[in-house]
Amino acid sequence: MDTNKNLYTIIYSTVLVVLVAVVLALAAYLLKDAQQRNISIETKQMVLKAVHLGGDATKLGADKAGYIEGEYAKYITDTTITEGGKSLPLYICRIDSAQTYYIIPLHGAGLWGPIWGYLALKGDINTVYGAVFDHKGETPGLGAEIGTPEFQAQFADKQIFEGEEFVSIGVMKGGAEQGNIHQVDAISGGTITSKALESMVKTCVGEYLEFFKSLKEAASQKILLQSDSSAIATPITDSTAVSAAGEVVTPKK
Repeated sequence: MDTNKNLYTIIYSTVLVVLVAVVLALAAYLLKDAQQRNISIETKQMVLKAVHLGGDATKLGADKAGYIEGEYAKYITDTTITEGGKSLPLYICRIDSAQTYYIIPLHGAGLWGPIWGYLALKGDINTVYGAVFDHKGETPGLGAEIGTPEFQAQFADKQIFEGEEFVSIGVMKGGAEQGNIHQVDAISGGTITSKALESMVKTCVGEYLEFFKSLKEAASQKILLQSDSSAIATPITDSTAVSAAGEVVTPKK
């Protein structure tokens, strides 16, 4: 075949494209399981970070995945609840009989792409125990600061309710009001990402309000069943986890 003809160029290009496509498809198929496991490990690590666990994983090298999976299996229970016909994932962390935390997955849109994270609430279903956030393409040194420990640490001990009203947590340009337990400082120069994160937290946590109400009611019933002499606030645990419709939540590992 004359290599100077257009037909040769067309055939050569077609064969090359097909070969590349086959190689890429084969690679994707062979690497699928490994990719899925890496995604699972990353998710589990973020969930653990939200409750201040799994911090030693970065020092373990090749043993990192095994360590994270072990810690996750030890402390975390996966649960799905139903609110308004919508299935919502929930992670329950039990450190011991007196320490139970509820971890809510978050997802939203930042300035340049997706942002996501996890917010852990203490047993009072109000006070934040920990938070972790990440992003796909926020600006380094600006919006990307949501992924830093310094920014995330601000959320500890903040509260999402003011009395019975859900107020979430404000990410305030110019700084949070001194002593305000519902506000954190926004990122300097990253106002759009900060406000996107604020909206993400309010929207995603807000989807669980009826479930929170059912948990608090279940805890109140426990207290009422106790005698006056022994009526103390009992930490809410996953054994009290029922949906707003009164359905028992079935944990799954």
